[in-house]
Amino acid sequence: MTLHTPVTAVPINARKFVLATDLDGTFLGGSEAERKTLYDWIEANRDTIGLIFVTGRDPKFIGELCGSGVPWPEYVIGDVGTTIARVHNRVIEPIVPLEEDIASRWGNAGDAVRAALHGHPGLTLQPTEFRYRVSYNLHPGSFDAAAHEIVEKLGHDTLVSDNKYFDVLPRGVSKGPSLQRLVTHLEIPPELVLAAGDTMNDLSMLQCGLPAVAVGGSEPDLLSRVKDLTQVHKATAIGAAGILEAVAVRNLHPTPKGD
Repeated sequence: MTLHTPVTAVPINARKFVLATDLDGTFLGGSEAERKTLYDWIEANRDTIGLIFVTGRDPKFIGELCGSGVPWPEYVIGDVGTTIARVHNRVIEPIVPLEEDIASRWGNAGDAVRAALHGHPGLTLQPTEFRYRVSYNLHPGSFDAAAHEIVEKLGHDTLVSDNKYFDVLPRGVSKGPSLQRLVTHLEIPPELVLAAGDTMNDLSMLQCGLPAVAVGGSEPDLLSRVKDLTQVHKATAIGAAGILEAVAVRNLHPTPKGD
C-alpha cells in the first residue's frame, strides 16, 4: 500500500463524495485490516473522494500521523475546530480568512484561562500551547464542575469529551461550525459530505445538518444526543468499518466489495 499526498486535478467541490472525519476512534478506529480497507479505497479513488480531518489533534500530530502511513487529507479542521487549514505539499497551512473570526473571539485569552483554572480540582493542563484553545486532562473522580461557570464568566465555551478531556474554546467555535464554514468556503455541495465521529467533541458536526455517522463504539452520551437525528447513521461497525458502512447505507459512493 502506497500512501502519499493527494494529487488530483479534480477540485474537491467536484468530487462525488467528501469524507469529513474525526481521527481517534473513528478514522483510526477498528482493526488494522478494516483501516487498510478504508485507506486503500480512498487512495484508489482520489479523483472522486475528498478527505477532510476534523479532529481535536493539532497540525503537528497530523503531520506526524500522515508521515507514518495514514492518508493525507486535503483540508484539516484541527484543535477542536479552532484551526481551519489546507494541506499543500505536506504542509498544513491555516486559511487566514476562515480563522479571522476564531482569532477575534479568542483574543489573547490563553493566559487568563490558565490563571483562572490553575490548580482547579480534577484538571491537569496539557503541556501543548494551542493558538486559540486551552486543553486539560480531566479526572472524573476529583473534577469540580464549577470550572464550567468560571469559563463561562470569561466569555468562552467548555467542552468535555470522553469524560477525560476538558477544552476551553472561543465562544461559538467547535468542529461543527468550522466544518460548515469550510464546506461553504470550498463550495462543496453539503449533501455530498459525510461527517464521521465517535465522542462528544464530535457532537456539533453531527448536529450541523450534514449527512453524518456515529461509528460503532461511540460514546454513549453522543449516541443519546443524536438518536433522533435522521441525518445521522448509527453504525454497528467500529471505526473505519463504520465509515464504510455509512457510505454504503447512504449510497454516497461505491464501496469496496463486501461493504
